[in-house]
Amino acid sequence: MKNVKKFSLLTLFAALMVFMAACGEASTDKTEGKNTTAKTEEKKELSGSLSISGSSAMQPLVAAAAEEFMAQNPKVDIQVQAGGSGTGLSQVAEGSVQIGNSDVFAEEKEGIPADKLVDHKVAVVGITAAVNPKVGIKDISKEDLIKVFTGKITNWKELGGKDQKIVLVNRPDSSGTRAVFNKLALDGATPAEGITEDSSNTVKKIINETDGAIGYLAFSYFTDDKVTPLSIDGVKATDENVQTGKFPVWAYEHSYTKGEPTDLAKAFLDFMMSDEIQNNLLKQQGYLPVTKMKVERDAKGNQKNL
Repeated sequence: MKNVKKFSLLTLFAALMVFMAACGEASTDKTEGKNTTAKTEEKKELSGSLSISGSSAMQPLVAAAAEEFMAQNPKVDIQVQAGGSGTGLSQVAEGSVQIGNSDVFAEEKEGIPADKLVDHKVAVVGITAAVNPKVGIKDISKEDLIKVFTGKITNWKELGGKDQKIVLVNRPDSSGTRAVFNKLALDGATPAEGITEDSSNTVKKIINETDGAIGYLAFSYFTDDKVTPLSIDGVKATDENVQTGKFPVWAYEHSYTKGEPTDLAKAFLDFMMSDEIQNNLLKQQGYLPVTKMKVERDAKGNQKNL
């Protein structure tokens, strides 16, 4: 009898061992299945097209980032168009593009359903007045800058420059660069009539080719000596002065989406915030990373230290 009981216990023990081993294999299979799935998802190849429009101040940055993104993802096609911040905001709101770039908050643009859009601050840009190199000045007071753009000062000799008539080069009303410059450099004053161009590249070309010309450009366009950036009230238009809040004319570079981004739009915006872009490409293109700002600003223009 004892032998029978001993045999039964051994049989039961063996059965339990077989059962546990089977469970372990099943668990491993499931785990391996999950890991395989995860690895497959990680390696999922991106494909499709992405349309981006808006701020011409942002165009060099976004176009360069798009080139790098497409090089890493050969089946992706990204089209980056300018047209101004107002255009980008309008088009993303109506759904004709997936990302709308803007130098201003959507809340600042009339007729834009800001509550339907999601803001992605991808960079910071400094903006200052730019003059033809032959003008003969490199610094201007804010008071005189307002007088120049409102037509109260019409010759550079009044400011210690050459005896040349001042030629104003403006951006259209849809331009975010114009909105930022008017608000922060001109204290909201309305510029006098002048040449109006909807592209920062064209503005730079006109200033370079026109004696006595003055306009305004993002720091990212001061990569050569074709135009001269002006200091304002003795404060140089430098990245450091923007970061610390000493130079007042700067803006966030916003990439807006209609609702939360998904798929390709999300992948590209994540790429824009990657170390590859924030720590390298931004500097190369003349922009500043948001993370290095020591001040912040809201849609109403209020600035405070971080």
